[in-house]
Order: sequence, then C-alpha cells, then structure tokens
Amino acid sequence: MSKIVVKREESQSLKILHQMKNGDHRRIDLYFMLPKDMGVNPQNLDAGMYCHSSVAGRRSYYSSKLHLPLVQGRFASLKKRTVEEFRLYLNLFAYQFSIAIETDSKELAQTKEADQFYPALSELCDIAAQLLKKFRRNEPSEPKWKHYFENADNYLSWFCEQRLLKLVSHAPRTNEHNHVIEQVVALCRDESAYRDGKRYNSEQTKADPNRISNKMLLLRRLLQQGVVLKEELKTLGVGLKKLTTGIATGLIMVIVSTLIIKAQGVLSGLTLALVLTLAVIYAFREIFKDDLRNALWRKVQKGRPRWSRILRDTTSQAVIGRQLIWADFINKKELPEKVSEILRRRHSQNKVDAEILHYGISSRISQKEFLAGYSTIQEQIDFSLIPFARNLDRGKAKIYKESDGKVSSDSVERRYQINLVVMLRENSKPPSFARYKVTMNRSQIVDIAESEIPDGIASIQQESVSQIEQEEEKASPGQLN
Repeated sequence: MSKIVVKREESQSLKILHQMKNGDHRRIDLYFMLPKDMGVNPQNLDAGMYCHSSVAGRRSYYSSKLHLPLVQGRFASLKKRTVEEFRLYLNLFAYQFSIAIETDSKELAQTKEADQFYPALSELCDIAAQLLKKFRRNEPSEPKWKHYFENADNYLSWFCEQRLLKLVSHAPRTNEHNHVIEQVVALCRDESAYRDGKRYNSEQTKADPNRISNKMLLLRRLLQQGVVLKEELKTLGVGLKKLTTGIATGLIMVIVSTLIIKAQGVLSGLTLALVLTLAVIYAFREIFKDDLRNALWRKVQKGRPRWSRILRDTTSQAVIGRQLIWADFINKKELPEKVSEILRRRHSQNKVDAEILHYGISSRISQKEFLAGYSTIQEQIDFSLIPFARNLDRGKAKIYKESDGKVSSDSVERRYQINLVVMLRENSKPPSFARYKVTMNRSQIVDIAESEIPDGIASIQQESVSQIEQEEEKASPGQLN
C-alpha cells in the first residue's frame, strides 16, 4: 500500500488518505493543474474560500484492521473494564465497524459489472451479519454499561441496513442474482424487527425520516467520542494583516499630505481650484488605498501558511499533533524544480496552459504515546470538485458515423483532465512524488489514474513498497497479521 492513497470518494469528491505515527513530521503538498479551458482562476475562485467550503478532513485513531473481514479482532474483553474504558473501547469498535461498512460499500458501489457486484454484495451481507452477532454476544448486563451498548447497537443496526439498501437500490439490473437481493432484504428486515423488539426508537421517530436521520447522526457523534480527534483551527496572520493595512494607510497618507502641501503652495487661499484639487487628491486616495493594501498583503503572505490546527485527544485533552495549512494559486515559477520536471515529461497532448492551485499541510505528531493499543493516526482529506464543475461546459457535441449508407450520430460529453502532483516530505528524508490524472466532466469524476514518475525522481509508491518489504523481513511470523 502506498503511503498516500488518492481515490474517488463520491461522484465529485477526491479523497486523500495517509497515516502518521508517534514523532512523525510530515508535509504533503498537492499541486492541482487546472486547464485554462475549465475557466477556474483566482478571479472567480478564492483559494481560502474554497478550502473553507469544499475541503473537509477527519483525523482519528487508526488500526490496520479497518475492513470488515479484519475488524473482528478489535472487540475483546470489554466486560473486564471500567465504565470509562468500556465506553472508549466500545466506541472504538463501533466507529471502526461503521467506517469499514461505509468504505466497503462505497467501493462496491463503483462496481458496474453484475457478475462482480452481486457476489461481493453477498459477502458483505454475510460479514455484516456475523459482526453484528459477535457484537451482541458481548452485551453487558450492568445497567451503567447497558445504555452505551444500546446506543451503539441501535446505530450499527440502522447504519448497516441503510448501506445495504442503498447498494440494492443502485445495483446493476439482472434477473440472475435475485437470491442475493432476497438475502440482503431478509437481513434488513431482521434488523428492523430487532430494533423494534428492543424498542430502541419510538413510533413517532420511526415514522418521520427527518427524526430518525437526526437521531442516528447524534448517535454517530456520540460514538466518535474518544476516537476522532478534536480540532482547534486558527487563522494565521491576523496581526500581520492589520500591520500591513496600517503601513499601506500610512504610505497613502504620506503621499496625500505631500500633494496637499504642494497644492496649498501653488494655490494660495481658499479658492475653487484648491477645493477641486483636494477633491481629486482624496478621490485618488480612495481608489488606490485598497489596491496598495492588497498588493502589500499578497507580497507579505506569499509562501506563508494560512491556518494552524491543534489536534487533541477528546478524552484526555492531550495535544496529539499540530498542523500548518497552505492554500493559494501560484504561478509556474513557484513550482518546486522536481514538480516542474515531472510536468515537463508529460505527453505532448497534456501540455496545456493551466492554473495551479496549491494545497499544503505540514503535520508534527507528538512523541507521547497514543490511546492504549494504537500507534497510528489516519488523516482523510476530501476535496470537493463541485466548484470546478460549475464552470464546465455540458458538452452537447455529436459524433457522426456511416454504416451501409445510413448516417447515425452519438452524443459525446466534454471531459477535462486535471494533473495532480503530490509531494511528500517525511522527517529528514528527501521528498518523493506521485502524479495522478483526474478525468472529470460536469457531473462526476470519470477516472483517477496514477502516472509513472520519470527515472531519477523518487516515487512515493516505490518507497512505500520497499519499506513494507523491509518491515516484513524484520518481523517474525507471530508479529504479522
């Protein structure tokens, strides 16, 4: 597995995944090459506003046992713990269970071939049923613990049902796999009857989709307690921006005062000419004041991080890590030399003029131990490409062809290709790189393909593979999962 995973999350969302351990210092820089014909530029898309509205992240404790077949081993000996430990480890299992279901179902939803989709759906249904049974075998009898268990049980049952029903509703149409549909529907009915038997939800809540959805969102937030890290985001450069505004105002006032003194020397006395001259001077002050301030601020802010983020453990409130975040449009001259070299070696048809959107995040993880049993934090960053798609053409062109004297036409869609270059720097190691081609149209991301890195430039993929091989050679059979 690569150190950094880039894949499609939803139809118009790009997901970046990576993991960090104790003491890690890692910086990731993403360079989005947006073709000029997409119509995305600094004039119609502010980089800071884009990050606030369309870039979402999640940082949580991570275990390699994430997918459903491997998650079973995380839930053990809960009855021997205190109330706080019970709730914490219960949340850990329930959170991983829900993330695993969500991850596997989203990957399965992208499968369009019926012969591949339905066997995988059947397997997913079997595993979900087995895990729910295993989870319920650990139901506590103590009243002080039972409430936490019921919240998790209620949510997991409902969430599994919703993910499976969503897969069925968008499944490839075929009559050959009706038994799989019946299997999934039977499990969903059983889970619904199970929740009714436990009286987890009132009749009013079940009858109103809004109420049941909001209740489950609340339960999910409760399950994230202790697992998802608390984030404290701070905007940087507020004082520096005030200082820049003050300097710009001072420069303008120096110029204005000089012009006023000269005007009074030339035009003695309070005359109409002097009044008109002063009016022109003050008009020019108002015109150029904001331009000068903005120009100075761009010069001062260039290359500086925009935000800082503190990551805390929600249980102990201990600081787990600190991050700095960059976001801005840059020009070609500001690209690192290696990134420019990677782009120069593209195929000639891909060498088009582009706007460059840079997003960088530097993370420094604490040396202190994490939550018991965990040594890794996973960061997931989702980039919504909807702001890019708003400017795209729908593409109503047609391609004509002739067959046996008859002319027919096929409608074609307009597609755009975004080149994404990822640069990774870890601790004191030299940087490594990866390049992806993101093909999209107005309605969705069509494809994400990783391209080869030129010889002589370190690849993120190659580095991670060699590291895994070294770890496997050092590890004993008993240490491997």
